[in-house]
Amino acid sequence: MRKYSLRTKLSLSYVSVVLISVFLISIMTNLLLDKHFKEYVIQNQKRKSEEIVSLVSQQFKEGNEWNIEAIEDICVNALGQGMIIRLVDSSGRVIWDARLHNNSLCEQMLSHIERNMSSRYPNWDGSYVEDEYPITHKLSKVGKIIIGYYGPYYFNDSDLAFINKINRLLVVVGLFSLLLSLLISSIMSKRLSDPISRVISTAQMISKGYFDDRITEQSSTKETAQLIETVNNLAETLENQEALRKRLTADVAHELRTPLATLQGNMEAMIDGIWKPDTERLKSCYEEIMRINRLVGDLEKLARYESENLVLNKTSFDISELVRHIIQNFENDFLNKGINVEFFGEKQTVKADKDKMSQVVINLISNAIKYTPHGGTVEIRVKGLHDATEISVKDTGTGIPPEDLPHIFERFYRADKSRNRMTGGAGIGLTIAKAIVEAHKGKIQVQSKINEGTEFIISLPNQ
Repeated sequence: MRKYSLRTKLSLSYVSVVLISVFLISIMTNLLLDKHFKEYVIQNQKRKSEEIVSLVSQQFKEGNEWNIEAIEDICVNALGQGMIIRLVDSSGRVIWDARLHNNSLCEQMLSHIERNMSSRYPNWDGSYVEDEYPITHKLSKVGKIIIGYYGPYYFNDSDLAFINKINRLLVVVGLFSLLLSLLISSIMSKRLSDPISRVISTAQMISKGYFDDRITEQSSTKETAQLIETVNNLAETLENQEALRKRLTADVAHELRTPLATLQGNMEAMIDGIWKPDTERLKSCYEEIMRINRLVGDLEKLARYESENLVLNKTSFDISELVRHIIQNFENDFLNKGINVEFFGEKQTVKADKDKMSQVVINLISNAIKYTPHGGTVEIRVKGLHDATEISVKDTGTGIPPEDLPHIFERFYRADKSRNRMTGGAGIGLTIAKAIVEAHKGKIQVQSKINEGTEFIISLPNQ
């Protein structure tokens, strides 16, 4: 199937619309013109005939006398207008006959009219007709006048010239409209197709793996502007995903390199006989294996939580009671670091997966303990809103730098660039927490200031 460019199709559509419109206007104009012109010509013929009858009637004199000179002027003038007149008195005597006066001129006139009508109407079936009118004087009939013409109607040279002028004007309008439509279609199609061509170019670059190209063209067309915005957002998302994928690969390699290097060193030392494979050495190797196993387990868990097929075992329970129970489990950790913990919340029933929400709250409280210094405070609140339940965990720790806040929920991301395991794990906990909350159609947000503390806020919609 042959394909055409958008610019070509738009240009053709503009030209087609103009040509069809001009064509229809021409047809309608000619049809209306013919209809009204026919009515006009017929009425005009009737009017002229009545005027001639009136003028000729005035030329009768007492004593059965006629003003032949005036009648001749009237009838010759009528002949010039396409009418052949014959005047007969009451006795049957011919007073005037145009054919007797100039028969060749009469035939020439009728032939000319026939040619005119045939040129306009090829199937014209008109013919010579005669109308008879009585001539009266003082209510007495003194004769009759026969007016012949080409009927039922005819167009003279002026009428045909007017019609042809209208048609020529329509042709000129059509040509001008065609040129104008070509110009407008060229401009409009260029304005419409150029941004789309740019979108195609960017999409092709994206398909080849180049995600840094952006469309800068502006469009006043709503759909085109939305398409440009969507493709730019797609490119940005894919670029971020590509960067995240690369960083994920580097982070996984980094997280695995240390335990594997430790294992390799210990095993080589024991194989070479430098170290004896005693319980202490084997225990160290086992701990490194467990670290790798926990990392792999976290990755599997994250993949499961982020999948669309995550199954939530939702039940109705008191979220405040769950949080209190978790706080009690961390009691020794709070005491060991000298952290003051405060809980605010009344009974608040939610419908959620209790085990998975426990994991989220445990992760947030655990992070608060890690980053809150001795003597600090961790404040936990459960609050019921109009359409949601809000859970917040706020600490007075070191805080998170502003540049790290947008990435805090990404895999393996830690504000501590040294990756010191004394201050954090593999950097997957918050990613898992976000996946669980979003699986519940909720939101998790973070607010933080350096040296003032951090607050995580979970919002779960009421079911």
